[in-house]
Formats: sequence, structure tokens, C-alpha cells
Amino acid sequence: MKKLVFILGAILIAPILSIPMNGHHSLVVRSAESSEAKESDKEASGNDKAPSVPQIYQMTIKSKISNRFAHTDVTSKVRNFANKPQEAVFSIILPDSAFISGFVMEVDGKNYTAYVKEKEEAKRTYDEAVSSGLSAAHVAVSARDSNRFTVNVNIEPQKKAAFYLRYEQLLNRLGGRYEQVINIHPGQPVKDLNVEVLIAESRKIVNLKAPPLRSGNEIGVENSELDPRADIEITNDTTATIQFNPNIERQKQLAHILGTKEDDGLAGQFVVQYDVERDPQGGEVLVQDGYFVHFFAPTDLKPLPKQVVFILDTSGSMWGQKIEQLKQAMIKILEQLNEHDTFNLVEFNSNTKVWDINNHSASIWFPRSNRWYYSDDDQTFLTLENATFPRAYPANADNIQKAKKAVEELKSDGSTNMYTALEVGLHLVEIEVLDKKSDIKRQPIVIFLTDGDPTDLSTEAITTKTSEFNSGPRKSPIFALSFGAGAGKTFLERLALRNSGFSRHIYEAADASLQLQDFYKQISSPLLSDVKFKYEPSVTSLTKTEFPIHFGGSEIIIAGLCGRIMPMPIVDGIGKLGKISLKPMITNSISNIERLWAYLTISQLLEKKESSDDEKKVTEKKALDLALKYSFVTPVSSLVVVKPNDTKPVNTVEATEADYSSDRIIGGIGYGASSSQSFPAGGPLAYYPQMAPPRFASAGGLVGGLAGGQGIALSSYPINAINTRHKIAATYRPPAPALSTTTRPSTTRTPLDVLFENLPWLRNILTDGFVKVPSGTYKLGLNETISDSVICAKTPDNQEGHCSLLHQCPMVHSMLQSQTDFFDHFCVLRNEFAGVCCPNSS
Repeated sequence: MKKLVFILGAILIAPILSIPMNGHHSLVVRSAESSEAKESDKEASGNDKAPSVPQIYQMTIKSKISNRFAHTDVTSKVRNFANKPQEAVFSIILPDSAFISGFVMEVDGKNYTAYVKEKEEAKRTYDEAVSSGLSAAHVAVSARDSNRFTVNVNIEPQKKAAFYLRYEQLLNRLGGRYEQVINIHPGQPVKDLNVEVLIAESRKIVNLKAPPLRSGNEIGVENSELDPRADIEITNDTTATIQFNPNIERQKQLAHILGTKEDDGLAGQFVVQYDVERDPQGGEVLVQDGYFVHFFAPTDLKPLPKQVVFILDTSGSMWGQKIEQLKQAMIKILEQLNEHDTFNLVEFNSNTKVWDINNHSASIWFPRSNRWYYSDDDQTFLTLENATFPRAYPANADNIQKAKKAVEELKSDGSTNMYTALEVGLHLVEIEVLDKKSDIKRQPIVIFLTDGDPTDLSTEAITTKTSEFNSGPRKSPIFALSFGAGAGKTFLERLALRNSGFSRHIYEAADASLQLQDFYKQISSPLLSDVKFKYEPSVTSLTKTEFPIHFGGSEIIIAGLCGRIMPMPIVDGIGKLGKISLKPMITNSISNIERLWAYLTISQLLEKKESSDDEKKVTEKKALDLALKYSFVTPVSSLVVVKPNDTKPVNTVEATEADYSSDRIIGGIGYGASSSQSFPAGGPLAYYPQMAPPRFASAGGLVGGLAGGQGIALSSYPINAINTRHKIAATYRPPAPALSTTTRPSTTRTPLDVLFENLPWLRNILTDGFVKVPSGTYKLGLNETISDSVICAKTPDNQEGHCSLLHQCPMVHSMLQSQTDFFDHFCVLRNEFAGVCCPNSS
């Protein structure tokens, strides 16, 4: 009897630091047994030469990037060479911006397919399963700046298993480039290890390279010895392929350089960096099937002058390495200020200090002197109205040098009085904003760093009061930095989002100073303020269209539904020389714009949920509905696998208390759907392109296995028990009799019979007249005749074409050998019918 443990965790910016930063297990297959157990296994099996863990004989990672949106498929195939069952563990580290969109596990010829459901419902299903004796696990695992997905499964002697996982992410542009980071850590040398990144952009690819491998998330100098020796093939200006295929000997060499054991195989990150040629003005709008995406990253703008207010925690908990790393970072950051910038230096502990860099003894402690004890007759109490603070200092060489000396004097002491510090910092912004004598209008930026929880007010009160105070003409974006494991990351994220900024976590590690410097680089060059994207009234379902600042080296992305009307946006903003309006270029796209729109919409809804109390439930419901529709695993949804014929409890992997402290856990359930379904060429990820929930099962749950001597495919039974929320019972019902594979005699062949005969795979994606494709569900339209002249990107024979209903374009049927072929040439008619790109000659 097989044992299945399903572990899927997602704790964004996880607090646990006991996991070695350079030892994250990514794509791991390892034994969960003790060394004593291994020895006993050898004795029992009589096979001393058999490997003590299942061996990975093939690992393939293939990432397809189109218009900055990456679909990454991970395949790991293993075999148990021993004469006794062994447990294999498949574990992968994912970027925190990635959404898992599918998982299939194939064990001993049977397939277990995961699908997406609501997170709390998944937890309830888990609880029900445990109470009824079914095998299950719902465990969170943490990792630095990432999510972890892990599955344990028993493999019978001399048997094989395969794991197929897909995740999707929108690449973030930072420092003028995109980075695709792929974690590789098989835990052993792999005979066939291949990583392939295919890039197909709408504009010319520039600055493409594969830099040296990285050991982990720590920032450091690139090591030329870790050159991946990747094969970079540039097909044309907009298309390229990058391959990394190290043999076993090279894997061991890289492991040695990375500081790990050679027998543990390669443990590192393969990185691809690139950018695209920019439209210097309003950006680029790509349109497909009624959806559009607008990429905005102008190049012909000069940076805005800025006022930077540094609010730095110097409480007692910052003692030691933290305060030293903060000093190192601040000295480097001060050197990066531009000559037209100004700055304020503020520190806080029990009270708040505004530094006078010209006369340190004249610095202002607010609301009173920095003492732990105050008597009733203490008269040093100050208010914002009666205090006289030092003004912002011009960032000239003399002031920069003086500020460095002030930074060197920072000392850790006292408690963590946060709200007063924020109030004072925002007041310093207000003083400059209301100064009518100044002939330069500067963009205010508040950088707030802390390593702990507040000791003055509750986090909720600080967020509310700060947001109320930070309004009107003095409103400034607040960028919050959580430093170390003790900082309230969720609170600081919420504080930043409600004040038009964002937050970052600074890990308490040797590279903390570099992390701080790297963060500052992201916000050091504001190009536009008060950025607004204006579209035609007919454009709907828009993502966020207003942004307080656009920073150089980054990118703003907007997506929406435009129907048949070409969106004609105008981008308004305030640049260095005043108000400007920009217009983008508009082109057609061949990539899946709708899915990119869904990803971006869900991401922004989840962000909005964190920043707003009033609409939290409504926003979360919208995010959940979209996540379920497009089969994305997010903080509000979960992956579920049902394995009904395993009735014994299993050992679950225990998580620490801190693992459960996050409110961003993606749940995992440990049942499975068994099937003898064999996959076509391309594997499960081709068969289940987005791993949408199987549409066929018995009323009691997904079923499979053998019946009447035949294998029952997942496509054998219409699903009535699964509603729009993908509910499924945790109980097992025997499979219904297998359907006959012979064709039923019929005197009349309907249009549907013809389609099934020509396109047998259509049965797998058709339910009640609706076709399920990666981007959603659409009508087949058998009773429709549509002659709309909708241009599509590419026909199966690479001709110019138009979108047509499937039954109206029989000439392409022979070229659609699989549903994957259909998805590659899929298009939408009238926003509701499934179409295929049909040659114009038809």
C-alpha cells in the first residue's frame, strides 16, 4: 500500500532563520529514514549496492517567457533500485511572486492530479480526512523570499515515479532588467539534468546573458568559476533560447565551488537576465482576443529631485551586528544621493531624534530628552507646533560628509516608539512642501526601518493614525523595511501599502548591508509622480491605473478588457519639467494576454486586501473567484489531491510553531485521484496545460483504477459533485463501470460526432457544450454560425488567418493532433465562443 504525504506551504518572507541560507532544498529527492533504518533495509533486501535513496534519472526544467510572463514546467523522474519500498521527497523553491498552476504525480503507472480549491475549504477537507482515517497532510514550510512546495511518496521496489509541476509568474523589472531565477537542488548528481529558458518577446531583446550561478539569496560578488557555460541561441531579434545542461562531472565541480558536498549534487540558482528595447515615451500596448496589457517604462525622462527622510530604529534590539550593518549601508546610500536632492536623518528608540548634522549637540529629541524616567516637573516636553526642527539638508559633498559622521555616532538603546517617529518624519516633509520660498518641488520619500514590534501603540493604531496624518499636500509614500526575524512584516507591509509605498524584508545575515543598499537603488531615481493611465470608457476590468511614483529601472504594467475596440490610452504624470502626457504604441500579440491579466488582477486584489479593512472580504472573494477560474494557487486558494484507496494514516512532516504564524499559508491536502490514464507526447503538463480541476469524476469524488479489466481515464465520468468552488467529498465511492471504448452504432452522425472523430482529445476538455482552455471556459457553439472578421496571430500551418468556430474550420482538424495544438492556436469570438485560428483561404 502506497503512502502519500502532500505538503504545500507558502509563507512570504518567512521568519524562520534556522534554515541555512545556502542550503535550501530545491527539487530534492531524498530518504526520510534514519541511517539505522537504511542499514536494516540493506540487510533485509540483501542488496548492499542498491542506493539508499531513490535515484533521479531525469530532471527537466523548462521555462517559456512571453511578454515578461513566465510559465515554468518542472519534471523530476526517479526510480527505486532497492528491494524494499523507499520514500522519495519532491521539493521545490518557488519565487514569492509565482503562482502554482498545476501538479501531477505519476507513481507506478497511476496518476494523481492536483487541482485548486479555496484555502479554508482545503483545511476543512483535511480535518475531515484525518478524522475518517484517510492519509493527509497540511503543513507549512518556510524559506527565504520564497514559497516551498514539497511532496513525499513511497515508491515500491524497482518502480519509478515522476513529478510534474507548473508555476507562473510575471517577471519584475528592477535595475533596468528582468531576471528569471530558477532554483536547482536535486540532492544528488543527475545523469540527465537540463534547464531550458525560451524567450519570445514582442520587442527586440537586449542585454541577454546567463551570469554565474548563485549559491542562494545572499547578495555578493559574482564568481567567474560558477559560469554556467550556458548555450545561448538568438533565433531573431525577439526570440532566444538558453540551455544549461551540465554533465555529472560539471555538477560535482559546481557543487565543490558552491561549498557543498559533491555527492549532494548541484545546489544553486540558474539565472537569466535580459531587457527589451523600449519605447521612449508612452510604452507598449499588446492586444489579443479582447484583452490588453500595457507595459510602461519610458527612457527619455530625467530623475525628479527628491527629499528623502530616513527614519531609523536604534532601539536596544538593534545592538551589535544590526546597528553596524545599518551604519555601513547608510554611508553607502548617502553617497548615492543626487546633487538636487535633500535629506533628513531621524532615529528613534524611546523617543525620536532629528539630527542637526552641523551641530550634533543641537539635535532635537522629541517629544522630550532621551531619558527612561520623567518626573512630574519635567518641562522638556515638545509638540510639533512648538518644536523647531532642522530643515532638510542639500545633498552636497560637505553635507554628505557631515551626515556620515552622524551615522557613525548611532547607538542602540531604549524601546521602540514608532508612531512618534513616523509623525515627526512626515512633519519634516510637510515643512518642505509648504515652503513657498523654495523654487524646487521635490518628490518626498520616507524610508522607515525597524527590527521589532512597537512599544507605544498597537500596530493597527499606528497604521490608522499614520495614514490619517499622511494626507493632503504633505502626503508622502512610505517605504517600510523589516529588519530581522523580530520585525512585524505583515504590519509593515500594510503600513506601506496604505501609504502609497511598499515594504521589503531585510534578512539578518552577513549581506544585510548589501540588502539595504540594493533596496535603496530601487527607489533612488523617481522619474514621474502622480502617474495616471486614462483609457476609453469602453475599456473595463482594468487593473490599477494610478501610481504615486514611477522609478527608473522599473516598469508599470496595466491590463484590462477592451473587447473589439483598440485601447487608446494616455499617460499623464509630473516630470522634472512639469506636467506631461505620453501615448504608447499599440500592437497585436500572440501570447495569452488574458492569463496575464488574471495573474496581475489577482496579485493586486491580494495587495488591496492587505491594505484595506473596509473592502477586505469583497476583495478576497474576487481574488478567490479568479484564482479558482484560472487555476492559480494563491494565498487564498490551495492545491488538492485525492487518493481515496489509501485508508491508513501516514506520518506527516511537522512544522515549527513559527511556520503556522503566517496568515499567508497555502494549504495542502494528501489524498489523490488514481487513474491508469497514459499521457500523450509532452507529458501531463501538455495533457493538463493549466492543471484545471478534472471535469470528470463520480458523484462522491475523483475515481480511477481498474474496472472490468479496463483502465478508467479521468475523462470517463461527468463531474456533478464539483461546483464552481471545486468542492469535493473526502469519502471514497467505488468507480462506476468503465465506458466502452467502441463506437456506438448510429444512423445519424451529428456535428459533435464529427468533431469527436476528428479531434478525439476534445472529449477531455468539453463539458455540457463548454470548452475548458487555460484562459477560461468558453462555448463550443455547435449551433452557431459566426462570420466575424477577427484577425488571429497564427494558423496551424503558419498562414494569415481569422478566428473561426471549430466546426467551421475542418481543414485544420488534421493539424490539431492534441489539445496542446489547439491551445497554441486558440482564439475567442464575441468574448464567449471558443475558436481556432483558421486560414483566410478557407
